[in-house]
Amino acid sequence: MGEAPLIHVLAVDDCPIDRKIVEKLLIKASSFKVTAVDSGKKALEVLLGLNEEDVECPGVNDCRIDVILTDYCMPEMSGHDLLKVVKEHNCLKSIPVVVMSSEKEPQRISGCIAMGAEDFILKPLHLRDIQGLRNHVKPMAPISKTGTKRKMPHDVMPDTNDSERRPCFTGVAVA
Repeated sequence: MGEAPLIHVLAVDDCPIDRKIVEKLLIKASSFKVTAVDSGKKALEVLLGLNEEDVECPGVNDCRIDVILTDYCMPEMSGHDLLKVVKEHNCLKSIPVVVMSSEKEPQRISGCIAMGAEDFILKPLHLRDIQGLRNHVKPMAPISKTGTKRKMPHDVMPDTNDSERRPCFTGVAVA
């Protein structure tokens, strides 16, 4: 039996010390792969693959991000703004977002949860907070091996094997 795949976390924090702490905790917790950036703008570049030379693993098509862990207070684009963009983007909205902050403000927390954040955790982070990220990762949908064939609803199929009674859709006979 093979090892479970690593959970890829996009860690977003403008503070280099906090970013390093998050990276170290993720590595210590094992089973995590980390891409760390210092702004919401760079997070979007990673997610959308706009700045391939500056990041180790660019783009949602090239490198699946399983969960975004973002600081709330950042210049230019806050964690709340990043959350909003992710949840409004068709290709990104399924990625779970966890917001972190050193300030425990109920309005901020409820606003992020209402916007679609999976969780809101307080800094300083602890190993149990990091391990809790696993709970927010959605399992990958199994890949269909049947191609694009679709089953016909039972009420459309005839009860007999008589080929003369098979339904016909838009000029194409169903075999």
